[in-house]
Amino acid sequence: MNPLLQRVTALLSLSLVLTATTPAQAADTPASLQAGWLAEAQKSEPGFKSFSAARGETLFRNTHGGDWSCSTCHTAKPTQTGKHEVTGKLIQPLAPTANAERFSDSAKVEKWFRRNCNDVLKRACTPQEKGDVVAWLLSVK
Repeated sequence: MNPLLQRVTALLSLSLVLTATTPAQAADTPASLQAGWLAEAQKSEPGFKSFSAARGETLFRNTHGGDWSCSTCHTAKPTQTGKHEVTGKLIQPLAPTANAERFSDSAKVEKWFRRNCNDVLKRACTPQEKGDVVAWLLSVK
């Protein structure tokens, strides 16, 4: 066999072995997401200490200059299935106690915070607001 072909074959074999034996990336958790937001919040506000479930509930339930609040689509009881106000699409429960998949994928979490904060607040949510809402959702039984 050609020496170059042998090397390529060996490298491909090695990469397959490494891929097969590399542990899967651990799922995100609400706590790991909040740790990231806490670090971000502390950069902009050095004295910031912790998230507040009370602030999170207020943000979730109140309208903010528009017609919508988070609860418009996610319902006042985030343990229940919601429905998008415009499209009618069903939305799985937001509270982790009712939907274990919530807050397990940081890319999805950031995507939906970006979209929903723009709909409700007409701007991006701050790291503190994200952490506050998740703190409240974690307390919902």
